[in-house]
Amino acid sequence: MLTATTRCETPNAGKYLQQLCKHFAHKVEVAYGDGHGQCRFSCGTATMNAGLKELDITVEAADTGALTETKQVVESHLIRFAFRENLQPLAWHD
Repeated sequence: MLTATTRCETPNAGKYLQQLCKHFAHKVEVAYGDGHGQCRFSCGTATMNAGLKELDITVEAADTGALTETKQVVESHLIRFAFRENLQPLAWHD
């Protein structure tokens, strides 16, 4: 499995974690609770942990293409949900 990680600095980490998990739960398997969430997409898995001022995200996938797709799905939704904060693209570490 390939993995990539990123951190989004935001005072709304818990809010965005909940929003992402609830949104994705309409289409994929999601586990969520107590500042932690995991979404299992067909392309890969995203695991998210919310702190007081940061949202840590780790994605896993079988190959490079699937890893890129998983990162894009999570990042595009996070940026859309956080439009008031004008978030910059996330810096992913493979």
